[in-house]
Amino acid sequence: MRCPFCAHEDTQVKDSRPTEDNAVIRRRRSCPACNARFTTFERVQLRDLTILKSSGRRETFDRDKLKRSVAIALRKRPVNDDRLERMISSLVRQLEASGQSEFPSDRLGEMVMEMLADLDQVAYVRFASVYRDFREARDFEEFVGQLAEQDDDGRSQR
Repeated sequence: MRCPFCAHEDTQVKDSRPTEDNAVIRRRRSCPACNARFTTFERVQLRDLTILKSSGRRETFDRDKLKRSVAIALRKRPVNDDRLERMISSLVRQLEASGQSEFPSDRLGEMVMEMLADLDQVAYVRFASVYRDFREARDFEEFVGQLAEQDDDGRSQR
């Protein structure tokens, strides 16, 4: 592992331990060149995943990018980091278990929305407003109205 401070090629692992959910290994590392210490996280990746953008462009799936976008929707909501991490891990497992290596971005967006709808309704609306490109207040009103109808009917049609 390359040192993020001095770019020295060979760092030493000082401590390794699994995270609470045993899905990730946390490693404390030390650089013999500059004596800096840093932490890395290691997780299993079953296959390389590619996202097919609506423009036709292909982009390597970036778990951290997905987590950042969901975290923005969850900002100032009563959802702790562990629940966010479990949601992201579950979504990645679903993608990897599908047997496919390429996914349309709209499919990924819908999967995120489904999970957010179960996790936090406000975050769901926030994410939907960006994902579905709401342009004016009426777009929010229609979307929230559909949510209210679904709640009244006792079913979900997300």
